[in-house]
Order: sequence, then C-alpha cells, then structure tokens
Amino acid sequence: MRHRIERDSLGDVRVPADAYWGAQTQRAIENFPISGQRMQRRFIQALGIVKRACAFTNEELGLLPVDVAEWVGVAAQEVADGEWDAQFPVDVFQTGSGTSTNMNANEVIANRAIELMGGEIGTRKPVHPNDHVNMSQSSNDIVPTALHMAAALSIQEDLLPALRYLRTALATKAAAFDDVVKTGRTHLMDATPVRLGQEFAGWARQIELSISRAGRARDALLELALGGTAVGTGLNCPVDFPRKAIARISVDTGLPFVEAANHFEAQGAVDGVVEASGQLRVIAVSLVKIANDVRLLASGPRAGLAELKLPVTQPGSSIMPGKVNPVMCEMLAMVGWQVIGNDTTVTLGAQGGSLQLNTALPLLADNLLRSVTLLANGARTFASRCIDGIEADREQCASTLERNLSLATALAPALGYDRAAELAKEAARTNRGVREVAKAAKVLPDATIDALLDPAAMTRPGGTGSGG
Repeated sequence: MRHRIERDSLGDVRVPADAYWGAQTQRAIENFPISGQRMQRRFIQALGIVKRACAFTNEELGLLPVDVAEWVGVAAQEVADGEWDAQFPVDVFQTGSGTSTNMNANEVIANRAIELMGGEIGTRKPVHPNDHVNMSQSSNDIVPTALHMAAALSIQEDLLPALRYLRTALATKAAAFDDVVKTGRTHLMDATPVRLGQEFAGWARQIELSISRAGRARDALLELALGGTAVGTGLNCPVDFPRKAIARISVDTGLPFVEAANHFEAQGAVDGVVEASGQLRVIAVSLVKIANDVRLLASGPRAGLAELKLPVTQPGSSIMPGKVNPVMCEMLAMVGWQVIGNDTTVTLGAQGGSLQLNTALPLLADNLLRSVTLLANGARTFASRCIDGIEADREQCASTLERNLSLATALAPALGYDRAAELAKEAARTNRGVREVAKAAKVLPDATIDALLDPAAMTRPGGTGSGG
C-alpha cells in the first residue's frame, strides 16, 4: 500500500496515500482497534452541518478568507451528505471527548477542500484542519453539539414518523374491531368482557403518548454547547460566533437549536442526553407491552387464545412443518430490551466525566443514536408487517366469551355478590355457561338474565348488563 507522510504535534505519521484523513486520525486508527464500530451516519452528518456553519460564520466575522470558507463549506456539505463516510474509520471506543472523531472530520474536510482548490492532499495548504476547519471551536464543544444535533434530527426525521405510522395502524384496527366483543383478562385469568377495538385503542393511546415523549426527547437536545470551546469559557471564540453559527444550523436542519444558557453545564454535564434517553426507554417499554399482548392474543392456533390472526411472514420452524411464529412481536420486544440496555449505558456514561467535561461522549452518542434507530425501524416494521395485516378471529372471540365465568359479575347488582359467585362456581363445576346455570336456577326471568348478560353492554362505561 502506498503511503504519504503527514506530521502532527507528535511527529511524522504514515497515512495511506489515498486517504482523506490525516495524522491524528491515523494515530486513532492505530490506538483504538477495539470494536470495529464506527461513529454512526447521523453523527457524521451533524459534524458536516456544524463545520459548514462554523466556516461561513467565521467568514462573516472576517476571520476566514472567503475562498477558504467557500471550499470548506462545500467539503463539509459533502460530509453531511454521506459522500465520505468511508473516510471516518475511528472506533467508537476512543478518547472520551471524541477528539479523534472531531479531528477526523477536520482532516477530511481540509483535505477535500485542498483538493477542490487544486492543492495537494496532506500539505495543509491552503486549508489547515485546526487553523481553518476547527476555527473558533474545540472538540469539547463540537462533539456534544454534534451529539445533540444528530439525536434531535434522528428523532424528528426517523422516530416520530415511524411512531405516527404505528399509531395510525393501531387506531385503524381499533375502529375495525370495535364490534368484536371478547373475554377480558387480568392476571392472565378470564375477566369481564372487552371489545377487541378497545384493546387496540389502548395500544394506540400508548403510542400517542410515545409520540409526545419523543417530542420531549428531541426538545431536551435543542440547547447546543457550541461556543464554550475547551472548558466552557469560550476561549478563542468570538462572542457573536455561537449565536450566528447556531442560527445557520437551525436554518439548515429546520430545528430550533439555541446556544446553551450556560456553557459549563452544557459541557460538564450531559443531562439533556440522559433525559432524552429516558424518554426513549419509556417508549421501548410501551412497545414491548404491545408486542407481548399481540403475541399472547395470537397464540395457538389450536391450543392458545387464537383471537388474532397475524400475517404469515416466514416459516416458523426448521423441524415442525406448517408452524408459523409471531416473529414481528419477538423482533419488537428485542428492540425494546436493547433500548433499555442502551439507556443504562447512557446513564452510567453520563457519570463518566468530571468538572468541565464528560469523557464518555462517543459512547453516549452511539447508544443514544442506536436507540432512536432501533425504535424507528422496529415501530415502522411492526406496523407494516404485523399490525396492518392483523385479522380478528370473530368466532373464537365469541365462543370463549359465552363460556366466560366472569359474566356472573353482571348478575351481582341484582342478586348480590355471594349468589352470583355461587352461580359462577356451579357453572365451573358442571362445565356450563353462567347464562345456562342462571336460567336453570330460575334466579330471575329469562329475559332479565339475557339483558343482564349482554356482553356488549358490559364493555360500555356505566354498563351493568342492563342492556343499555
């Protein structure tokens, strides 16, 4: 492999001749052969956006030559667009400030700008990665800024649309199944009737609340650390720089980012990241609950509840012919559990700094962004490949309902709890329905019993089986 020699403050470094990265990135490649996991696409996108905004802001303030700013801006936009993702090889498990990844961006953008200006890659002329691309910045404010931007953008553009799709799918089924009356269950035991549509409506409400939580997660990330530079004091950063640069970022992203109210808080702590991750954890718990409920109601088809028929997506067994498994439910549950684990990592990583800097920023970025991606992809896939195609087994719902011993609950207002309980026990002992037992015992006129034991009436607020 052909190499070129680049130099940084520690001396000469051999860099692959065709690489756009430079000496500091090469050192990081050699220092951190840990996981093979690179920083995620959204994070690289955010770095490109912020570097472009910084270049044009430095030009506006008279600090950066117009031609340098123009070509740095072009190169940074290419990074944001994903044209140079292969040039970001640094492992997630690196320096805790993310300096290696920030310098990776600085070097790639500088070398690409040099190339666009007709210069020779690696010479740092006429564009220097530190002096020009990193002007008015520090890794210590750039990396938390990019982290907030990347996660907020992913929530806005990926997670929220996926959750809205899932909510619509559940609400559509809630309306379609509103006339299906079935046995309710508490403690996994038969309980008074519900409508299948009510179950779906409950799940739809969970996702409606998840949408609100995702919005709060996004909003927790709108303050940006840009402008604090090394320790929060803003050393080497013009006073107007962060406000102007962040205004550009807001225009470029469509999100109302603002300068952090206190830069020592913004760089010394990552509470906004913890808050956002916590909201994602709640969303994950909701999705697992829904996945487990759907899987349970679809269990069978002969020896389970079998009230739902799931779309057939793939064979379920390598040995049992004809078996079909609830794979989309299982996928979504695993997504939720992973997100809960990611949140634990974020919580611990948030404690991984001291004084003016958190030193777990790449890990926080990786876990938070993975959570957003998992939730978005999981929710969208579950909606399209499971919920959209679900059917109700109306006959199964009706047949189990008539044998439900908890129907006796509707007789309690007329007969008293103890007498109603006796009828339920007699029905269980003789393997008959409550209606049949009550009529045989002639506890009330048959018409009254039928009115009281109307399952649909029991599913409405205030319903006592009176037929209303």
